[in-house]
Parts: sequence; C-alpha cells; structure tokens
Amino acid sequence: MLALADDRQNGPDDLAARIARAKAEHEVAGHSAATASENKGWAIGIEFVGLVLVSTAIGWGIDNYTGLGSKPWAMIIMLVFGFAAGVYRAMQTSSQFDADPTSDNRK
Repeated sequence: MLALADDRQNGPDDLAARIARAKAEHEVAGHSAATASENKGWAIGIEFVGLVLVSTAIGWGIDNYTGLGSKPWAMIIMLVFGFAAGVYRAMQTSSQFDADPTSDNRK
C-alpha cells in the first residue's frame, strides 16, 4: 500500500498537467457558430440602444441648458435622429458581419 502512494505524483506540477488535460478534452475548438452569432447580435443591439440614448440625452441637454425654449422639441428630434442613426449603423454592421463571417473585427 505504501508503495502505491509513493508512485503517484501529487505535486503541483502533476495537478497542473491534469487540469490542462481535462480542459483540453472538454474545450471546444474556438467559438461555436451560435455563440459568434449571438455575440454579433448583442453588439448590434447594444450599439443601437446606445445611439438612441446618447442622442436623446443630447436633445434633453439642448432643451434644458441652452435657453432656446425648445422643450421638448430638441429631445424629440434628437430621438428620431438617434433612431435613424441606430438603424443605419445596425444595417452597416450586419452587412459587414455578413461579408466576412470569419472576422469578428468591425471597421
């Protein structure tokens, strides 16, 4: 019994090697197509929402801090511009993703 315990390697090097082997066995080579598509969809959605929110905030700032007396028209106009910019950017980004499906980089 004692000989069996002495033959095993229980050091940190052996543990690291076993962990690396286990990760290699269970790791998928690269990202799956579903994960890549989901990531691209999230990127487009977040960019769209960001454009709408930022442009609306700019319109709100124009209404409240410039003294033009344009309440709420600047915010409404900037909301529409933000929506249009979001749709344009989403179309542009999705066409870039469709053009080169292997690339995750956007220009």
